[in-house]
Amino acid sequence: MKKYKVGYTTGVFDMFHIGHLNILKKAKERCDHLIVGVTTDELVSYKNTKAIIPQQERLAIIESIKYVDQVVLQETMDKMDAWNKYHFDAMFVGSDWQGTDKWNAFEQQFGAIGVDIVYFPYTDGTSSTKLKEILEDILHEHTSD
Repeated sequence: MKKYKVGYTTGVFDMFHIGHLNILKKAKERCDHLIVGVTTDELVSYKNTKAIIPQQERLAIIESIKYVDQVVLQETMDKMDAWNKYHFDAMFVGSDWQGTDKWNAFEQQFGAIGVDIVYFPYTDGTSSTKLKEILEDILHEHTSD
């Protein structure tokens, strides 16, 4: 298993769950210094939704996790902009993105400058999207009565 000096990962981290913890733990196991970008409330709109947990609270949650060495705001989806600021040598991401056009392009772009993209197994059965859907169903049941 290759160990990196500086690793980077990002996320919305809305409704923090075990999948989030898994990726942060695995990322820290693979690097000496883990930088985590927390997506701003404004940028969350790329998922065509709004964060339930406000940005400042999501930052506080991530800052409190022992696997995280540095927390930054992710204000753009431009990963190269992040590399220019933080000079990481590995970017960690869930396997649900592996093989997509977007991440294939990142692999080429970052491979050219010696940065590895490392995929971790997606945690089946949980996601913030699924949690939101369950909450909406429960809310709908209670308002329909």
